[in-house]
Parts: sequence; structure tokens; C-alpha cells
Amino acid sequence: MTTVFSAFEQTARAHPANAFLQVFPEKVQYTYGEALDMVHGIAERYRARGYKRGHRVGLKLPNCPQFLPHFLALNSLGCSVLPLNPEYRQAELDYVLEHSEASAVITPQTLQDFPEPSKAGSATECALLYTSGTTGKPKGCLLSDFYFLNLGQRYVDEGGLCAMRFGQERLISPLPLFHMNALACSTTAMILTAGCVVQLDRFHPSTWWRDVVESGATIVHYLGVMPAILLSQPEGPDEKNHKVRFGYGANANPKDHAAFEARFGFPLIEAWAMTETGGGACISASREPRHVGTRCIGFEKDHVQVRIEADSGELLVRAAGDDPRRGFFSGYLKDEKATEEAWRDGWFHTGDAVRRGPDGALHFVDRRKNIIRRSGENIAALEVEAALAGHPGVLQVAVIAAPDPVRDEEVMACVVSNDKSRENALSIQDWCLERLSYFKAPGLVAFIDALPVTATNKVQKAKLADFAVNPQNCFDLRDRKRRK
Repeated sequence: MTTVFSAFEQTARAHPANAFLQVFPEKVQYTYGEALDMVHGIAERYRARGYKRGHRVGLKLPNCPQFLPHFLALNSLGCSVLPLNPEYRQAELDYVLEHSEASAVITPQTLQDFPEPSKAGSATECALLYTSGTTGKPKGCLLSDFYFLNLGQRYVDEGGLCAMRFGQERLISPLPLFHMNALACSTTAMILTAGCVVQLDRFHPSTWWRDVVESGATIVHYLGVMPAILLSQPEGPDEKNHKVRFGYGANANPKDHAAFEARFGFPLIEAWAMTETGGGACISASREPRHVGTRCIGFEKDHVQVRIEADSGELLVRAAGDDPRRGFFSGYLKDEKATEEAWRDGWFHTGDAVRRGPDGALHFVDRRKNIIRRSGENIAALEVEAALAGHPGVLQVAVIAAPDPVRDEEVMACVVSNDKSRENALSIQDWCLERLSYFKAPGLVAFIDALPVTATNKVQKAKLADFAVNPQNCFDLRDRKRRK
């Protein structure tokens, strides 16, 4: 197996009757044999249009039945896939497409009639995923086929409370396919074990347990926001009738972790990874003691080396052995400087702070990067600041993370303005909603007299952090942030 498609083809030929993909709300299901025929047919249509190795193809699709078959078809031709967030506004999309030099973009409207690709470039990766960075612009992470296969295999080999049964698992996930978790981790793990991917279009709290039961799901993938929301739902019979053996995810609120397990009857396995690290340095609390409620992410395995910076607590990781970058991303597209900076001194600098407990277990502390984590989305504060800086009612602005009991963090804009009215706060939020994805817009707008700065006029966001906990002159506009 050298590609994701070759792994899929091998499983499909060996276990054609096994379920491969079930999609909600469409409630369609394909066996491996049916999916292989579908993928071959799609690949032939791409080939006839001139798609080949070197092309980088954008998939601007929601979680839908066509996504994974098109991904596998393009992979079979040697094309790189560029998964695009359907929520991108035009300016965001324009940047990613220009930076990536995508040869074509497939949308729901062009699924049946592909556009002819532009001239093939030099793309050799399996996929190019954009992730928020501290520069205000997303960085393109180059991910190889080995990255995908290694990540899936690491998950399969995790064992403990995450032990997988060949040909028996059905993994349900509401996470977007333009993220590495759904596209690389869960999909590849199911392919390698002849299991079934149960893909939801998004997270629907009111019908979640119904879908879990109806799909026969045995594994759940979650983000920190999900346990809190599910705990707030009224009790129902489906929450007790499921077949789920474990949940796998990150950032469950410590106060909800034990309560969730007690009510719903299965463990939530907290894990840590980044798009950049993949399976090269994935750490999971898959064995006891899990220290539930302490943000414990478990113990590193033998294939991972960990170092914690004494002064900052930053987590540094690398692969054990001769190649410290084995299983990691291949680098940032067109940014060798940023790649080498992240890998300085032979260690990948994660930007996350952790601590070791008395027994050696790792506990996540906080993100050191200027990133806001809202409902699983990484939001670069500088990108939001750049958008807000053009608003006529904004003299100065600093964007920070404010605690949110449901979404982990919310975007807060600290604004210096001559107009401290609610009308101006609404205008500021609307300005952002018109230019950025809805989740990046500030849910909280606070008016302050001046930004705290250093002698070199650098904003001291650490001083604003206390303000985020007890804000004054703050307008709460979170109820206006909705997906269109």
C-alpha cells in the first residue's frame, strides 16, 4: 500500500460486502465493492477531462456522499486534493486558491460536469490542508500519502480503551472533511480495518442519539463543544440504546467529562495532535489512569519523543529514530522559513503548553499561539483584526479569546472607538460577517479607552485576558452568529 486509494482498493477487493460509507441525513450507504466501482467511474471521468499527477484540485464540498469517493478517485490518479471550507467568504477563498495554485475547484454544482483543469503543476502530495497560523493568513500543510496511512495505522494500533475490531467498527463523525481528523484519521482507520465511516453533515444535538442508534455506531468522534451540548439535552431512550464503545476527541470541558461518561455509558478518550504532527506525534489517554476531568492527554508512546520547555511549558515533539519528521507534515507550502522555524533545534514546536503529572501523564494547559479555539475551529486573531481594522468606527482593535461555557472559547474584539453604542457593536460584527466565515466574527464586542501596549507599541494581550473574564462595556452578540 503506497497511497490511500491502494489501501482502499485492497480492502474493497478483500471485503467487498462490508459497509464502507454511510452518510446522514441522506441515509445512503455503500459497501466497499459498490464504493470501489463508484470511485473507478469517477476517476475515469476525471481522467477523460485531463486530470493527472501534478494537479492540485480543490473540493469545495460540504460533508456529503460524494466527498470521499471524489477524494479517492483523485488520489488514484495521483492528484492532490485541496479540501475547502464551504463557509469561506470570497476573500478567504481567493487567497487559498491563489496561494495553492489549484488547477480546478469542484463544487456541488460541478460534480457531474467537471471543469477542465489548468496546466498541471508540481503537486506530489496527497492533500493540502490549510490551518490557521499566527501570521493572520492560513498556512498550507503539505500532507503525503504516508502521512494519511501512518495516522490511520497509529489510531488502529492505539489499543487499550480504543481497541478496534477488524470489520466490526462503525465510526460516526460530525466533523468536517476539510479537517485532518475526519479526512485522514477516521477515514483511513476505517479503511485499514474494513470498517464503516458514518459521516454526518454536521452536529445535530436533537437528533444525535437517534442517528447514533440508527447507524449502529460503535465509535464516536467529538470535539470539546459536543459533550457539553449533549449533557444539556433532555434525557431520551436512544441515549441508552446505542452500541458505542468509546469516544475519541479533544478538549472536553473538565467539568463535563465524568458526567458525560456516567450518563451515556462510554469513555471519552482525550487526545492531542495537530495537522502538522499527524500520526508522527499523536498522544491519547487510551489507558488508565486517564485522570478524567484534568485535561489529561495520556502518555506518549515509544515512537514519540516529548520535551517540555522549562521556561514556557511549551510542548516540543518529534518522531523517535533516525527521522524526527517521520509521519509529520511535509512542510508549509511556499514557506520554508516557517517550516524550519517550527522545526528549530530538531524539535517541532507546537505552541501548546502542557505539564507532567506526578505519574508522568501529560496534561494540556493552554495554547500559547495567538489562536482562538471556538467549537473546534482554529481562528487566527490577527486575521480578524485585519478585517476589523477597515471599519470606519474602529480606531484600534485587539482580538482575544474569551471563555465560553459551551464553545470553549469565543472571539472577543476589544475596540477603541469614539462610538461605544450597541449600534456600533452590531455594525462591527456585521462588517466581519460580510468578510469572514461566521465563526470568525466577534461574538463579544468590548469598548475600551486604550489598548495596553509595551514601550515598542506591541499590544499586551496578556493584560486583556483578565478583561475577557470580567468585561465592562461589553456587548454580547453571540446569538447573532449563525451559519447561513
